[in-house]
Amino acid sequence: MAEHNSLGAWGEKLARELLLTQGYTIGAENTRYGNVEIDFIAFKDDMVVFVEVKTRSTDFIDPMEAVDRRKQARMVRAADAYLRDYDLTLDYRFDVILVIGTPEDGHTIEHIPDAFMPPMFSR
Repeated sequence: MAEHNSLGAWGEKLARELLLTQGYTIGAENTRYGNVEIDFIAFKDDMVVFVEVKTRSTDFIDPMEAVDRRKQARMVRAADAYLRDYDLTLDYRFDVILVIGTPEDGHTIEHIPDAFMPPMFSR
């Protein structure tokens, strides 16, 4: 496994543990809709939470920069497909979990609820 893939898997493991300790139920992990992967689809308080996990070895680069408008739009389309597939009418939101560090050197983790709002589309 490439180093960045193992770092990402480690970050997702930490994010999963964080979500569980915060009382979330994990409904799905690494779910693909088309060419978009949603890291976690979680549930808490009658809400569906679509979670993107960003892991970086250092804080030199802001991991939130990786969740740009293009990534957000892709996540929104995938979330819409998920909600339709399961005929869910629950409220939903998009969270980001940032993990900075390495297994060897320690880490920080930050959960950002409502990290972004779905873009408005005109019809």
